[in-house]
Amino acid sequence: MDKVFIMQHPLIQDKVSRLRNQNTGSKEFRELVKELSLLMCFEATRTLTLVDYEVTTPVATTTGKHIAGKNLSLIPILRAGIGMVDGMLELVPTAKVGHIGLYRDPETLQPVEYYCKLPTEVSERDLYVLDPMLATGGSAIAAIQFLKDNGGKNISFLCIIAAPEGVERLKSAHPDVNIYVCAVDESLDEHGYIVPGLGDAGDRLFGTK
Repeated sequence: MDKVFIMQHPLIQDKVSRLRNQNTGSKEFRELVKELSLLMCFEATRTLTLVDYEVTTPVATTTGKHIAGKNLSLIPILRAGIGMVDGMLELVPTAKVGHIGLYRDPETLQPVEYYCKLPTEVSERDLYVLDPMLATGGSAIAAIQFLKDNGGKNISFLCIIAAPEGVERLKSAHPDVNIYVCAVDESLDEHGYIVPGLGDAGDRLFGTK
């Protein structure tokens, strides 16, 4: 079963197009990433398990539902993944937030880890790895493998724009992981950038070069 979910909602597609625009400044770019992350969170959490519990309304007692198990955990890949956290937290404010620091070596295009801080009891949580871009797939594959090495089991990956090469590599490396993406673009260029993409998401989020 294909575990890649491409989100075609009109609100998502509208915001992705505005995000791509080279004239979109850092403030609006951050706001769009936050809004897209919120919309993606709604879809990505659709399969969470619910359990019944008793609720007393002003009128009567009834059966309500709450999410089973430990709180969700959001794991942004530094640095661009940070931009997706606030939107997710709008819907799941009790989620724990970990961080994995990876950068892509400009020569080899392979991920290099420089920081990792995870919530406790990773094996009992639903883990959502966040990164706006899925290019070669190297960083996502490495981050997910690190979570698995630390006991992570229920893992999803959320990105805004992906290259088909990255999607295929991630599917091959981690076939058990759900991939949620707003757009799958044409290809990667010779520098490992997504085409047409939106440039460097981290630079556009934080106003750096």
